[in-house]
Amino acid sequence: MISPQLVQLQKQLKAGFDAHPCDLKKCSALLVQLKLGLSQAGLLPVLATPDPNMDELIFVRDILEIGAFLSIRSKDMPSFVRYFAQLQTFYTDYDTILPPSPRKDPLLGLNLIRLLTENRIADFHTTLESLRLSSEDATENRFIKHPVNVERWLMEGSYSKVWNAREEAPTAEYKFFVDSLMDTIRNEIATCEEVAYDSLPLKDAATLLFFSNRSELLAYAQQRGWQINLVAETITFATKGEEKVEIPKAKLIFANLAYARELEQIV
Repeated sequence: MISPQLVQLQKQLKAGFDAHPCDLKKCSALLVQLKLGLSQAGLLPVLATPDPNMDELIFVRDILEIGAFLSIRSKDMPSFVRYFAQLQTFYTDYDTILPPSPRKDPLLGLNLIRLLTENRIADFHTTLESLRLSSEDATENRFIKHPVNVERWLMEGSYSKVWNAREEAPTAEYKFFVDSLMDTIRNEIATCEEVAYDSLPLKDAATLLFFSNRSELLAYAQQRGWQINLVAETITFATKGEEKVEIPKAKLIFANLAYARELEQIV
Protein backbone atom coordinates (compact mmCIF):
# COMPACT_ATOMS: atom_id res chain seq x y z
CA MET A 1 0.00 0.00 0.00
CA ILE A 2 1.38 3.37 -1.05
CA SER A 3 1.12 5.90 1.77
CA PRO A 4 -0.39 9.37 1.21
CA GLN A 5 2.98 10.85 2.21
CA LEU A 6 4.73 9.03 -0.66
CA VAL A 7 2.03 10.12 -3.09
CA GLN A 8 2.53 13.74 -2.03
CA LEU A 9 6.31 13.45 -2.41
CA GLN A 10 5.84 11.98 -5.89
CA LYS A 11 3.67 14.92 -6.92
CA GLN A 12 6.33 17.35 -5.72
CA LEU A 13 9.01 15.42 -7.60
CA LYS A 14 7.05 15.49 -10.87
CA ALA A 15 6.38 19.21 -10.46
CA GLY A 16 10.07 19.89 -9.86
CA PHE A 17 11.09 17.65 -12.75
CA ASP A 18 8.79 19.43 -15.20
CA ALA A 19 9.75 22.92 -14.00
CA HIS A 20 11.88 25.19 -16.18
CA PRO A 21 14.54 25.43 -14.98
CA CYS A 22 14.56 22.17 -13.07
CA ASP A 23 15.68 22.46 -9.45
CA LEU A 24 18.12 19.55 -9.38
CA LYS A 25 18.99 19.94 -5.72
CA LYS A 26 15.37 19.86 -4.61
CA CYS A 27 14.52 16.94 -6.88
CA SER A 28 17.52 14.97 -5.61
CA ALA A 29 16.38 15.47 -2.01
CA LEU A 30 12.85 14.32 -2.90
CA LEU A 31 14.24 11.24 -4.66
CA VAL A 32 16.18 10.25 -1.54
CA GLN A 33 13.02 10.51 0.57
CA LEU A 34 10.95 8.56 -1.96
CA LYS A 35 13.46 5.74 -2.35
CA LEU A 36 13.80 5.42 1.41
CA GLY A 37 10.01 5.29 1.78
CA LEU A 38 9.67 2.74 -1.01
CA SER A 39 12.36 0.56 0.57
CA GLN A 40 10.61 0.69 3.94
CA ALA A 41 7.34 -0.25 2.23
CA GLY A 42 9.01 -3.24 0.57
CA LEU A 43 8.59 -1.81 -2.95
CA LEU A 44 12.33 -1.43 -3.63
CA PRO A 45 14.13 -3.33 -4.95
CA VAL A 46 11.43 -4.48 -7.35
CA LEU A 47 11.07 -8.25 -7.58
CA ALA A 48 9.12 -10.10 -10.24
CA THR A 49 6.06 -11.72 -8.63
CA PRO A 50 3.22 -13.77 -10.18
CA ASP A 51 0.49 -11.45 -8.88
CA PRO A 52 1.90 -7.89 -8.88
CA ASN A 53 0.03 -4.79 -7.76
CA MET A 54 -0.30 -2.70 -10.91
CA ASP A 55 -0.72 0.64 -9.14
CA GLU A 56 2.41 0.09 -7.04
CA LEU A 57 4.45 -0.94 -10.08
CA ILE A 58 3.41 2.13 -12.06
CA PHE A 59 4.16 4.34 -9.07
CA VAL A 60 7.68 2.92 -8.61
CA ARG A 61 8.39 2.92 -12.36
CA ASP A 62 7.49 6.59 -12.59
CA ILE A 63 9.90 7.52 -9.80
CA LEU A 64 12.77 5.46 -11.22
CA GLU A 65 12.31 6.94 -14.70
CA ILE A 66 12.40 10.48 -13.34
CA GLY A 67 15.50 9.51 -11.35
CA ALA A 68 17.19 8.27 -14.52
CA PHE A 69 16.54 11.53 -16.36
CA LEU A 70 17.68 13.61 -13.39
CA SER A 71 20.92 11.60 -13.27
CA ILE A 72 21.75 12.74 -16.79
CA ARG A 73 20.82 16.32 -16.02
CA SER A 74 23.19 16.09 -13.04
CA LYS A 75 25.86 14.46 -15.26
CA ASP A 76 25.97 11.47 -12.92
CA MET A 77 26.44 8.47 -15.21
CA PRO A 78 26.88 5.79 -12.49
CA SER A 79 23.52 6.87 -11.07
CA PHE A 80 21.89 6.65 -14.51
CA VAL A 81 23.24 3.12 -14.95
CA ARG A 82 21.77 2.07 -11.60
CA TYR A 83 18.37 3.55 -12.35
CA PHE A 84 18.28 1.99 -15.80
CA ALA A 85 19.21 -1.42 -14.36
CA GLN A 86 16.29 -1.20 -11.93
CA LEU A 87 13.93 -0.25 -14.75
CA GLN A 88 14.78 -3.44 -16.67
CA THR A 89 12.30 -5.36 -14.51
CA PHE A 90 9.51 -3.08 -15.76
CA TYR A 91 10.70 -3.10 -19.38
CA THR A 92 11.09 -6.89 -19.56
CA ASP A 93 9.17 -8.82 -16.88
CA TYR A 94 6.16 -6.50 -16.69
CA ASP A 95 6.22 -4.96 -20.15
CA THR A 96 3.17 -6.86 -21.40
CA ILE A 97 0.95 -6.22 -18.38
CA LEU A 98 1.74 -2.60 -17.56
CA PRO A 99 0.42 0.33 -19.59
CA PRO A 100 3.18 1.73 -21.83
CA SER A 101 5.35 4.44 -20.37
CA PRO A 102 6.01 7.52 -22.51
CA ARG A 103 9.49 7.68 -20.97
CA LYS A 104 10.51 4.16 -21.96
CA ASP A 105 11.67 4.82 -25.54
CA PRO A 106 13.62 7.98 -24.63
CA LEU A 107 15.44 6.07 -21.88
CA LEU A 108 16.17 3.10 -24.16
CA GLY A 109 17.68 5.49 -26.68
CA LEU A 110 19.69 7.29 -24.01
CA ASN A 111 21.13 4.01 -22.81
CA LEU A 112 22.16 3.16 -26.38
CA ILE A 113 23.96 6.44 -26.89
CA ARG A 114 25.58 6.05 -23.45
CA LEU A 115 27.16 2.83 -24.68
CA LEU A 116 28.56 4.75 -27.65
CA THR A 117 30.16 7.36 -25.40
CA GLU A 118 31.88 4.51 -23.54
CA ASN A 119 33.06 3.03 -26.87
CA ARG A 120 31.15 -0.19 -26.14
CA ILE A 121 30.17 -0.84 -29.74
CA ALA A 122 29.59 -4.59 -29.28
CA ASP A 123 27.31 -3.92 -26.28
CA PHE A 124 25.50 -1.28 -28.33
CA HIS A 125 24.61 -3.80 -31.04
CA THR A 126 23.72 -6.51 -28.54
CA THR A 127 21.41 -4.14 -26.67
CA LEU A 128 19.85 -2.92 -29.90
CA GLU A 129 19.13 -6.47 -31.02
CA SER A 130 17.61 -7.32 -27.62
CA LEU A 131 14.99 -4.61 -28.15
CA ARG A 132 13.59 -6.75 -30.99
CA LEU A 133 12.45 -3.74 -32.97
CA SER A 134 10.79 -4.08 -36.33
CA SER A 135 12.53 -2.41 -39.27
CA GLU A 136 9.83 0.25 -39.18
CA ASP A 137 10.38 0.97 -35.48
CA ALA A 138 14.14 1.21 -35.98
CA THR A 139 13.71 3.84 -38.71
CA GLU A 140 10.65 5.70 -37.45
CA ASN A 141 11.20 5.76 -33.68
CA ARG A 142 13.14 9.00 -33.27
CA PHE A 143 14.53 8.00 -29.88
CA ILE A 144 16.13 4.85 -31.28
CA LYS A 145 16.90 6.27 -34.71
CA HIS A 146 19.10 9.00 -33.24
CA PRO A 147 21.69 6.72 -31.55
CA VAL A 148 21.59 4.32 -34.52
CA ASN A 149 22.49 7.18 -36.86
CA VAL A 150 25.20 8.46 -34.51
CA GLU A 151 26.79 5.00 -34.38
CA ARG A 152 26.82 4.76 -38.17
CA TRP A 153 28.36 8.21 -38.57
CA LEU A 154 31.04 7.36 -36.00
CA MET A 155 31.96 4.23 -37.92
CA GLU A 156 32.08 6.25 -41.16
CA GLY A 157 34.18 8.99 -39.58
CA SER A 158 31.47 11.53 -40.46
CA TYR A 159 32.17 13.64 -37.40
CA SER A 160 30.42 16.71 -38.78
CA LYS A 161 27.18 14.71 -38.84
CA VAL A 162 27.72 13.68 -35.23
CA TRP A 163 28.19 17.35 -34.37
CA ASN A 164 24.99 18.31 -36.19
CA ALA A 165 23.15 15.50 -34.38
CA ARG A 166 23.34 17.61 -31.23
CA GLU A 167 20.78 20.00 -32.66
CA GLU A 168 18.62 17.10 -33.84
CA ALA A 169 18.48 15.43 -30.42
CA PRO A 170 15.00 14.15 -29.48
CA THR A 171 15.37 15.45 -25.90
CA ALA A 172 17.78 17.78 -24.14
CA GLU A 173 19.33 14.84 -22.30
CA TYR A 174 20.65 13.41 -25.58
CA LYS A 175 22.78 16.52 -26.05
CA PHE A 176 24.84 15.66 -22.99
CA PHE A 177 25.94 12.38 -24.56
CA VAL A 178 26.61 13.94 -27.97
CA ASP A 179 28.76 16.55 -26.24
CA SER A 180 30.68 13.75 -24.51
CA LEU A 181 31.22 12.07 -27.87
CA MET A 182 32.43 15.32 -29.41
CA ASP A 183 34.96 15.80 -26.59
CA THR A 184 36.44 12.40 -27.42
CA ILE A 185 36.40 13.11 -31.17
CA ARG A 186 37.94 16.55 -30.63
CA ASN A 187 40.83 15.11 -28.64
CA GLU A 188 41.52 12.54 -31.37
CA ILE A 189 41.51 15.23 -34.07
CA ALA A 190 43.75 17.47 -31.97
CA THR A 191 46.28 14.66 -31.55
CA CYS A 192 46.34 14.13 -35.32
CA GLU A 193 46.80 17.87 -35.92
CA GLU A 194 49.80 17.96 -33.60
CA VAL A 195 51.47 15.24 -35.66
CA ALA A 196 50.45 16.47 -39.11
CA TYR A 197 51.00 20.24 -38.79
CA ASP A 198 53.48 22.62 -37.26
CA SER A 199 50.87 25.36 -37.11
CA LEU A 200 47.39 26.27 -38.35
CA PRO A 201 45.37 29.46 -38.79
CA LEU A 202 42.97 30.00 -35.91
CA LYS A 203 39.98 29.86 -38.24
CA ASP A 204 41.00 26.50 -39.71
CA ALA A 205 41.75 25.02 -36.30
CA ALA A 206 38.33 26.10 -35.01
CA THR A 207 36.62 24.48 -38.00
CA LEU A 208 38.54 21.22 -37.68
CA LEU A 209 37.85 21.02 -33.96
CA PHE A 210 34.16 21.98 -34.22
CA PHE A 211 34.42 25.09 -32.08
CA SER A 212 31.72 27.67 -32.71
CA ASN A 213 33.60 30.62 -31.19
CA ARG A 214 37.18 31.76 -30.68
CA SER A 215 37.12 31.81 -26.88
CA GLU A 216 36.38 28.06 -26.75
CA LEU A 217 39.24 27.37 -29.15
CA LEU A 218 41.71 29.53 -27.22
CA ALA A 219 40.79 27.87 -23.93
CA TYR A 220 41.25 24.44 -25.49
CA ALA A 221 44.57 25.44 -27.08
CA GLN A 222 45.85 26.69 -23.74
CA GLN A 223 44.78 23.45 -22.10
CA ARG A 224 46.85 21.44 -24.60
CA GLY A 225 49.85 23.74 -24.33
CA TRP A 226 49.65 25.17 -27.86
CA GLN A 227 51.25 28.52 -28.66
CA ILE A 228 48.77 31.19 -29.75
CA ASN A 229 49.77 34.15 -31.93
CA LEU A 230 46.83 36.56 -32.01
CA VAL A 231 48.69 38.94 -34.33
CA ALA A 232 49.39 36.32 -36.98
CA GLU A 233 46.09 34.55 -36.18
CA THR A 234 47.84 31.19 -35.86
CA ILE A 235 48.26 28.30 -33.46
CA THR A 236 51.62 26.58 -33.22
CA PHE A 237 51.55 23.09 -31.85
CA ALA A 238 53.94 22.09 -29.12
CA THR A 239 56.93 20.38 -30.67
CA LYS A 240 57.77 16.98 -29.36
CA GLY A 241 61.45 16.18 -29.12
CA GLU A 242 62.56 12.99 -30.75
CA GLU A 243 62.77 10.21 -28.25
CA LYS A 244 66.26 8.85 -27.91
CA VAL A 245 66.37 5.10 -27.71
CA GLU A 246 69.46 3.64 -26.10
CA ILE A 247 70.66 0.56 -27.97
CA PRO A 248 72.27 -2.05 -25.72
CA LYS A 249 75.27 -2.71 -28.00
CA ALA A 250 77.11 -5.08 -25.67
CA LYS A 251 74.06 -7.29 -25.21
CA LEU A 252 73.38 -7.41 -28.93
CA ILE A 253 76.99 -8.40 -29.73
CA PHE A 254 76.93 -11.11 -27.07
CA ALA A 255 73.60 -12.47 -28.36
CA ASN A 256 74.83 -12.51 -31.97
CA LEU A 257 78.05 -14.36 -31.03
CA ALA A 258 76.10 -16.95 -29.05
CA TYR A 259 73.71 -17.42 -31.98
CA ALA A 260 76.66 -17.87 -34.36
CA ARG A 261 78.23 -20.53 -32.13
CA GLU A 262 74.97 -22.45 -32.02
CA LEU A 263 74.77 -22.40 -35.81
CA GLU A 264 78.34 -23.76 -36.06
CA GLN A 265 77.46 -26.63 -33.74
CA ILE A 266 74.40 -27.47 -35.82
CA VAL A 267 76.42 -27.51 -39.04
